[in-house]
Amino acid sequence: MKKLLFGAFMLTVMAACNNDSITNQNENKTDEAATLAGLAQRGCASEEIRQEALKKSPELQQRFATLESNTEKFANDVKFGKVLADGTVEIPVVVNVIYKTTAENVSDARIAEQIAVLNADYAGTNSDINKIPTEFQPVSSGDTKVKFRLVNTVRKSTSKTSWATNDDMKKASKGGIDATNPTNYLNLWVVGKMTSQGRTILGYATFPESAGLWNDGVVIAAPYFGKTGASSPFNLGRTATHEVGHYLNLRHIWGDANCGNDQVSDTPTQTTANYGKPSYPLYNTCSGVQRSVMFMNYMDYVDDAAMFMFSAGQKTRMQSVVASSGARSGLRVY
Repeated sequence: MKKLLFGAFMLTVMAACNNDSITNQNENKTDEAATLAGLAQRGCASEEIRQEALKKSPELQQRFATLESNTEKFANDVKFGKVLADGTVEIPVVVNVIYKTTAENVSDARIAEQIAVLNADYAGTNSDINKIPTEFQPVSSGDTKVKFRLVNTVRKSTSKTSWATNDDMKKASKGGIDATNPTNYLNLWVVGKMTSQGRTILGYATFPESAGLWNDGVVIAAPYFGKTGASSPFNLGRTATHEVGHYLNLRHIWGDANCGNDQVSDTPTQTTANYGKPSYPLYNTCSGVQRSVMFMNYMDYVDDAAMFMFSAGQKTRMQSVVASSGARSGLRVY
């Protein structure tokens, strides 16, 4: 069984931020849409970036240790009904759009569409919720009691044709847009093309130990933002669902290691990430346990159409960071 308890050892193995990425398997192709259609795989470097940040900052290390300690305490307190009396936190969202082309300048309607996807996925009212296998229905999160409300959209044109994961889009001095009060608002940046080490990046996010820092928030590449006009198979708005999960302290479901630990007890341990559209049951398991893995979880790497649930344990972790004593308690005051 997975445990929430861990100490300094985890600081050496945790990673730094989150990157949904696609390996660019044919860089000579000029038709990127064709490449994506034939070769696309989800990938996320969030934990890798997180580890780099932790290595460089003792302050972040302390924040991380405190975060996980508070998360564990919250999980125990929940059993006694001590937290979140109203059961709901509505997170105010600022969307920062940085565009070079018309296609990158996502419309207000598409932004509203993405917020609607987030609200449906986090409330458990998504249209594909009925696809959860009977095995996992008892541990489905249902309504996570986390909601999202768009409060502002900031737009800025740019001459840049590509962005990296170095947070330049979060700096006005680098042609980006400075965050709007990241303590009290979820800042979501939408940019055009993103690449890193030969990979096309779908998005990335900061974890709660970065709460309130200048670079805190989520970045999504325009082709994978919202639904209308987005690139298949990542065209149902689930890149944002996945990355906001990291923002709310969810790790990848396989724990970013072979048979790793995502610090959630009700997600079956699995060997590694899953891709594409797996068929249930999928026995990508560890320690000889013969049960299907929860590949349909939003924190795996499957295509948008193949992910449609959070678990109850993940709900607890998310609620812990937005609680009045949580790392992101500032989102409750705006």
